[in-house]
Amino acid sequence: MASTPRFLQGVFSFTGHGLDKPELIDPSLSFVVPEGTTAQPLYFRGGNSSDELVVVTLLRDGSPMRMFPMGAKSGVNIPLRVVEDVDPDTVLELVVAAPAGTSGEVVVDFGLVLI
Repeated sequence: MASTPRFLQGVFSFTGHGLDKPELIDPSLSFVVPEGTTAQPLYFRGGNSSDELVVVTLLRDGSPMRMFPMGAKSGVNIPLRVVEDVDPDTVLELVVAAPAGTSGEVVVDFGLVLI
């Protein structure tokens, strides 16, 4: 069975409104699993330019699926060891949360495969 890789990537500015108030990072970081395929998230790499902890969360149809905390001025590389199938028509989105008033940029490299 052939698979097709997909990547959600970029550098995006953000302003925090609280660690409990995540917001969509950018519309380009929203992905709908195409009909007739199954998606499997494989990894997340990210960076945080701010002086505070930020959390990027992968949402599945609006509910948290995975959380990726990033310390101040640092980055992470997280291969997803537990790989779940994501059904067709499911909406995957990456959102960011940061302490109120925090601003900076996040670097996002999120990889998934369609089967």
